[in-house]
Amino acid sequence: MSVPLSYSLRNLWARKLTTVLTAGGMALVVFVFAAVLMLDAGLRAALVATGQPDNIVVTRRSAGTEVQSAIDRQQAAVIESQPEIALGTGGAPMLSKETVVLIAIPKRDSGVPTNVTIRGLGSEGLRLRPQVRIAQGRLYRPGSAEIVVGKSIAERFDGVGVGESLRFGGRDWTVVGTFDAGGSAFDSEVWGDGEQLMQSFRRPVFSSVVAKLSDPAAFDALKARLESDPRLTVDVKRERTFYEEQSAALSNFISILGLTLSVIFSIGAMIGAMITMYAAVATRTMEIGTLRALGFRRGGILGAFLAEAVFLALVGWLAGLAFASLMQLVQISTLNWQSFSELAFRFTLTPRIVVQSLVFALVMGIAGGFLPALRAARMSIVDALRAA
Repeated sequence: MSVPLSYSLRNLWARKLTTVLTAGGMALVVFVFAAVLMLDAGLRAALVATGQPDNIVVTRRSAGTEVQSAIDRQQAAVIESQPEIALGTGGAPMLSKETVVLIAIPKRDSGVPTNVTIRGLGSEGLRLRPQVRIAQGRLYRPGSAEIVVGKSIAERFDGVGVGESLRFGGRDWTVVGTFDAGGSAFDSEVWGDGEQLMQSFRRPVFSSVVAKLSDPAAFDALKARLESDPRLTVDVKRERTFYEEQSAALSNFISILGLTLSVIFSIGAMIGAMITMYAAVATRTMEIGTLRALGFRRGGILGAFLAEAVFLALVGWLAGLAFASLMQLVQISTLNWQSFSELAFRFTLTPRIVVQSLVFALVMGIAGGFLPALRAARMSIVDALRAA
């Protein structure tokens, strides 16, 4: 005969303070676990949103980042002539020869100079990024010393408001607009005319070539042809793949650190749950003996105490996940270890994280409650009633 679930719930309600403290400890662990997963998911989401599925990025072989890459004009012309490149209005290839450099701009809150990515676009650069829209002001004029800044840059750095000027590359650049890239990594960049930036930084070569494929299925053929061309020595990647790789080092660090902290905290939470359940068993010895005398089997007693531990875990999960979900309102910025530039993104809660945190909480509850429940189930009727 199994013990009714209401019995377990009433016992938890009777010990309100202990229940709240134990569930609170589990909630803290679930919060840390979910927040770390949300941080990693936010980082990945920002960089995945940066790439378009039908765009490619061409960089110098083994360059790693656009800042380290160099593609000369002859090489760019060869890439531009490939038949897989889509054609835009007027029959021009939908391709952007881009220059990427880093400059230091002081942050608004601390005044500490931080690396920011400056991207010089080709004529088709904006059309290759349909997720980008001008939020304030206007787009820079080609051939001028005008720039537009990403939304995240405008919010956190000095001297980047519309109408203000930044000095870099030996000249003053006027900010004429702010753009919104939909939470992608482009929100952490400054854009201007590519040719003007090359002249200012005295760069005779491009950093990368970004192009739109007429058919995404043609990627493999184009990649094989360009990478085997001895004139080029380039790497060809889908744009999404390229940006995912840019986050690999930081993502791995977040995952390892988060897993380590979660394991350490979860051990403490499980010990807390175990102490709580052992105390419950010790104070309810007569009760356990009475249940056994009434005909309840050992398995029913085991299930009843495990149910209490699982319920504690569920309460902790709900509370921890609720607080973690509030982190979605927070935007953080950090240094992208791959590109050594500023990157801003938000915590992102996904259905997968909800399920993972639930499983994590249930494992903590069962692991913390199993031994006390087993002790209760193994009590003999005579010993339990005598001890009472």
